[in-house]
Amino acid sequence: MEPSVFRSEGPPVSSTPLNSDTAATSTLGAIQPVSMSRYDTDFQGFSDDLGNSFKRYGFAVVADHGLDEDVIQAAIADAKAFFALPEDVKRAYHMPGTGGARGLTPFGVEAAKDAKTVDLKEFWHTGRELPAGHAYGKYMRANLWPTEVPGFRDHLYGMFEALDALGRKLLKAIAHYLDLGDDFFEDKVEMGNSVLRMLHYPPVPLDAPGVRAGAHEDINVITLLLGAEEAGLQLKDADGQWLAIAPPPGALVVNIGDMLQRLTNHVLPSTTHRVVNPAPERRGFARYSTPFFLHFNPDYVIETLPSTITPQNPDRYIGKSIMAEDFLMERLKEIRLI
Repeated sequence: MEPSVFRSEGPPVSSTPLNSDTAATSTLGAIQPVSMSRYDTDFQGFSDDLGNSFKRYGFAVVADHGLDEDVIQAAIADAKAFFALPEDVKRAYHMPGTGGARGLTPFGVEAAKDAKTVDLKEFWHTGRELPAGHAYGKYMRANLWPTEVPGFRDHLYGMFEALDALGRKLLKAIAHYLDLGDDFFEDKVEMGNSVLRMLHYPPVPLDAPGVRAGAHEDINVITLLLGAEEAGLQLKDADGQWLAIAPPPGALVVNIGDMLQRLTNHVLPSTTHRVVNPAPERRGFARYSTPFFLHFNPDYVIETLPSTITPQNPDRYIGKSIMAEDFLMERLKEIRLI
């Protein structure tokens, strides 16, 4: 039997504010990883299992993803080295007013929508490198590369490219599940405004006023998340229960973002998730995480897929088509990045 992806962590969450001992519960049983080893041998079965997990939870866990562990570890090591630099050195790579599109977003800036406190984190963004004079240059800023960490550019952009390629493979399976034609997403994301985020959650003081990441939904199409060294990620299922995500070693967590939820008329839901503060005995440990936010091309117009509109699921976005870039800007304002 494959290991459980969700584990019980105490009593149900109450209506009290999130704090260090916020717990999760699972009464719906385990959800099993989907192995990429089936992608070429049983694409239909792989697509069905992946799609059904997304439809039920908004999340899936992908095992045997084939990413080069050396690439992963080199990028993570460089991120740790950068975050360990003096604060004034790091802040030289902060670009105020850009929505955190590239470079550093310092500690205590981003907040979940409608949250009263900021998240206890800092992060670095690496985006797509465009050819000189590309039309999307007006939407995508140039990357920043810290000279203080040798190899940073090669390692992080290598990871960006690997996750971008894997994400596009997963979108083929999602398109297959939705009966759209396997290549439906390809020309819609091939130059997408995707971002690799290297996250650093510092140790948490006992009197910390907030949490590492307040309850939120992702903005983008899909998010690919490599396992973190420290626990804390939880999702809220359709029954309102918080489930602690504990993927097997080496597995990848993938979740649906708001753009894909909107495109599919909520057939594939964008699930609320959070990163809670650690238990007292783990408060002295930092947490590092590496989500890859896969986005549509900036000028792609998001409008409900006709095949997702039924009498039981009427169009939720009649007359509300929106360009991906405009949707992104709206959401960045909500989370205080612009």
